[in-house]
Amino acid sequence: MHPTTDEHDGPAGRPSGRPSVRPALLLSMGPGIADRLFDARHRSRLAALARTDLGLVAHELADPPPAVAAALADAEVLLTCWGAPPLTARVLDAAPRLRAVIHAAGSVKHHLTDACWERGLAVTSAAAANALPVAEYTLAAILLANKGVLHSAHRYRTVRGPHDWQQELAGAGNYHRTVGVIGASRIGRRVIELLRPFDLRVLLHDPYVDAAEAARLGARPVPLDTLCADSDVVTVHAPQLPATRHMLGVRELALMPDGATLINTARGSLVDGTALLPELLTGRLNAVLDVTEPELPPADSPLYDLPNVLLTPHVAGSLGTELHRLADHALDALERYGHGLPFTDPVRPEDLHHSA
Repeated sequence: MHPTTDEHDGPAGRPSGRPSVRPALLLSMGPGIADRLFDARHRSRLAALARTDLGLVAHELADPPPAVAAALADAEVLLTCWGAPPLTARVLDAAPRLRAVIHAAGSVKHHLTDACWERGLAVTSAAAANALPVAEYTLAAILLANKGVLHSAHRYRTVRGPHDWQQELAGAGNYHRTVGVIGASRIGRRVIELLRPFDLRVLLHDPYVDAAEAARLGARPVPLDTLCADSDVVTVHAPQLPATRHMLGVRELALMPDGATLINTARGSLVDGTALLPELLTGRLNAVLDVTEPELPPADSPLYDLPNVLLTPHVAGSLGTELHRLADHALDALERYGHGLPFTDPVRPEDLHHSA
């Protein structure tokens, strides 16, 4: 028996009243995602926590096939991931029992609409879990950048013989170098945390973080210009918003010291690519770019071949075995929901104005 509408009428993120007993659930995400997200252990746990057809994954909700339409009409919970279709007012009208959306990935901006908040849906995401591999990738990139690995690897391929590497790399190393972190997002904060064991100075630029909070994090708050001018490595972790588009442009990049490295694992739009390319072509700056604008650079882009650029195909986030962390996070949230407990990582509409 399904709970009536008023049995889960608490505020977003806090189911209230009598908890569901294995709530009806529908999976909704892009093709092939569910197979990579859930292994046999996850599928067994999901079947124990919810009433769902594990073989039915909704790729389309606006005009779904009959089986999906029936499951949507019955669903109390949607478990979504990358590629989930938008939850428009029309979709929600076809889902009268829906009470919660559990997103097994980071940002919900791609599929949640204003209608979801007007409906009062409880929403949670695995953004905290997805932040971990991005921060780990960034830490590795910072340490390798300060060691001059891009330069030395390229030169080693060229020299192929005895060479005074100590002399050539005399300015490299991680002792008392400065790292500038742009954005105290979940990922930015985790990066700062991971940097604590190292003899590095950390600067932070984030308009929402005051000096006291920055100090608690282990960083010194500075204006963006100061961060760019004083950092050996600049790493970007700000959200993609109209105000952050091309926040690193000609002027900011020109402030970066010769030989400095820019790391972008956030969104390609945060960096003005037309301003960055000349700095890379001359070799004045180095870059580790996991995201670009456009997301897939054209085949003739110099970024693929420049020796001072490490270009990766948006792999800093969860992939492979790391997807199982997202699944565990989502199923933990589902278990809490089933017991009538609030989500530990609720998503609220007011937070989306300054988050990814």
